[in-house]
Amino acid sequence: MPERDKIILQQFNFFYGNYCALKEINLKVRRNQIFAVLGPARSGKTTLLKCLNRLTDLIFGTTRTGQIFIDGQDIYGPEVYRPDLRRRVGMVFDLPIPLPLSIFENVAFGPRMKENTPKGQLEEIVEKALRAAVLWDEVKDRLWTSGLRLSGGQQQRLCIARVLALEPEVILLDEPCSGLDPISTASIEGSLTKLKEKYT
Repeated sequence: MPERDKIILQQFNFFYGNYCALKEINLKVRRNQIFAVLGPARSGKTTLLKCLNRLTDLIFGTTRTGQIFIDGQDIYGPEVYRPDLRRRVGMVFDLPIPLPLSIFENVAFGPRMKENTPKGQLEEIVEKALRAAVLWDEVKDRLWTSGLRLSGGQQQRLCIARVLALEPEVILLDEPCSGLDPISTASIEGSLTKLKEKYT
């Protein structure tokens, strides 16, 4: 498989019981590319994203056929450890859901759960993630304020920073600007343009 392709789907089908949500999906996503999936409501866009980090495994009564490769590895292969896959392929949902913690602790939560993260590195990780999500300048003087007190657009960027703190290779965004005002939307779109230099 060409090295420039980060994600490849081959003849991928996904079913909720007897209902076919995804039919014969074939696509390639290049490394460091922003790739948009468009379609009407209930056409399977969110399902497709959830298949890319196997969140659909948590749904009873689902089946799939076909293959999904990330960096040439079949993500449904028996050797794939799902928590590792979900760290490599982070997801931000359409509705921002900050943890009921401070801004700092929201971003530090994932790295803190990793056994090998030195305590002294957390401040650096948090600042780096908030800068990458274009939020640092707005919150650097109030990191211990609750993340729930941020505006909708800031909460969405906080959720993006929380994913970035785990250093994923791929970031899945499920309508990250839905319901946001034009200024917040522009901020998020600007952060995504910068992020594609490092992430897919």
